[in-house]
Amino acid sequence: MRFQNKVVVVTGGAAGIGRGCVEVFHAEQATVAIIDRDAAVAQALADQLNSLRPGSAATWVADVAQSDQLQSAIRAAAETFGRIDCLINNAGIHPPDTPLEQMSLAEAQQVMAVNFFSTYVASQAALPYLRTTRGTIINMSSMTAVLGQKNSAAYAASKGAQLSFTKALALEVAVDGIRVNAVLPSNVDTPLMRAWAGSLADPQSALDRIAQLQPLGRMAQPQEIGRVCLFLASEDASFITGQGIEADGGAALDY
Repeated sequence: MRFQNKVVVVTGGAAGIGRGCVEVFHAEQATVAIIDRDAAVAQALADQLNSLRPGSAATWVADVAQSDQLQSAIRAAAETFGRIDCLINNAGIHPPDTPLEQMSLAEAQQVMAVNFFSTYVASQAALPYLRTTRGTIINMSSMTAVLGQKNSAAYAASKGAQLSFTKALALEVAVDGIRVNAVLPSNVDTPLMRAWAGSLADPQSALDRIAQLQPLGRMAQPQEIGRVCLFLASEDASFITGQGIEADGGAALDY
C-alpha cells in the first residue's frame, strides 16, 4: 500500500522494465500513467490493470524522442489524475552490436534523443507537479554507464549522461523536497535485451553467456527492477538522493 492515492508516470511503460515498474507500483495501489509509442500494447496493459482496479491506469501515446509529444503526455497525465508523485524515465533503445566507425552520427543522435534527451524533457515537464507533491524522479540508466560496453559507445554514453544528469538535478531540486535517483541494471530479460541478442551471430549462446555474467547465474526479471524503483520512490528511501543504484546481480564484482 506504499503508493496508495499516488500517481506514477512511466515512460516506455508498455513492455520490458517499464512494464515491470507499472505492475509493481500498481500492486502497491498506485495510479499509473503509461506513456509509450505502442498504443495497442499500452492499452492492453491498462485494460488489464483497470479490470483489477477501475480507473487506476491510463495511457498516452508518444514518441519520447519528440519533445512536444512527451511534454503533452506528461501534462495530460497530471491533469487527468490531478498530481504526479513519481516520474520514471524508463523509455530507451539499444542499437544492434555496432562498432563506432560503423555507426552514423544520425544513429547516435537518435540514441541520445530517446535515452537521454527524453529524460531531460520529461523531468522538466514534471517538475512543477513534483514540487507540489515533493515527489521523486527515477532515471533508468544502465551498468554500461560505469562499465562501458563493447560496440555500444552511443548507448553507454547515453546512459552515462542519465547518471550525471541524476546527480546534477538532485542538487538542483533538493530544496524543493524532490529526490532524484537512478537505477543501473545489468542484464534484464526483456524484449529489448532479446532484440539486441538477435543482432549477434548466435543469439541463444549470447543469452546463455549473458546470464552467467551475473554471479547469481541469471538475468533479472523486469519486476525485480520495478521493486528497486518502488523502494526509491517510497518513504523507505526518504534520505536517498543523487544516487545510482547498481542492480546488477553482482555482475561488477570479482574484477
